Amino acid sequence: MGNICPPRDGSRITLGPAAPDGTGARDRAADGETAHRAATGDAGAAARRATGRHGMGAQDIEGRHGGASHAAAPGTGTGSGAGPGAGSVGGSRYARVERERRFLLARVPAPGAVTCARLITDRYVDGTRLRLRHVERIDTGECAHKLTQKTPAPPGTTGAVQGLITNMYLSGEEYSLLLDALPGRELTKTRLSVPPLGIDVFDGRLLGLVLAEAEFETTEDAETFVPPAGCLAEVTDDPRFTGGSLAHAERSQVRGWLADYGLELA
Repeated sequence: MGNICPPRDGSRITLGPAAPDGTGARDRAADGETAHRAATGDAGAAARRATGRHGMGAQDIEGRHGGASHAAAPGTGTGSGAGPGAGSVGGSRYARVERERRFLLARVPAPGAVTCARLITDRYVDGTRLRLRHVERIDTGECAHKLTQKTPAPPGTTGAVQGLITNMYLSGEEYSLLLDALPGRELTKTRLSVPPLGIDVFDGRLLGLVLAEAEFETTEDAETFVPPAGCLAEVTDDPRFTGGSLAHAERSQVRGWLADYGLELA
């Protein structure tokens, strides 16, 4: 899987939310508007489906591009986490294998490249592998809620296979009840659909961090995927740049992690 290398001359690239066309995303954020909403403009109105060259299907409710998401029906449960995936990675009735590659970007993409934008709030539930997610489409206000369990691949696994993922979609009432009952660390971001990538632009203490990801139906699709221009470094095998890790990270820590790739936050 061809990794993208950091600069070899010792220089560093500064990451920041401003789009290449000079939109004042950071200035707008200071006025209470997220840098991500500022960068997307009204691009969500032009939402369209993606059909990438590597077998990736249409984007899902969260703006990810890849295979279909297998969701457990309400009342059926999501599994105990001790089943498939504890010693190998293989799907089950409700869980599917998650194949994903992740990349660091220098900045938010230009508004004209964005087909849809969604605000995402994730709560990583303390002491579990569970994530509670609220998704809102910026252009329509449409909301979705999910409870997700992620079972990581066995230690030492590298490449696109991340482990098993199980999703359960929730009603607004169910989401509110769980939000009140389940403590955890939160992560907020805007997901921009720029086929074939879903690009996450982070808020708050992680402002300036921009991560792109692509999902795949097969391992072959993942291995033959050629990252688009603008992907500065691949972090697929770096667990520091997963959601659960970032939810607990301080800005100073992320600065250090980015320095390993010759990058820095603005």
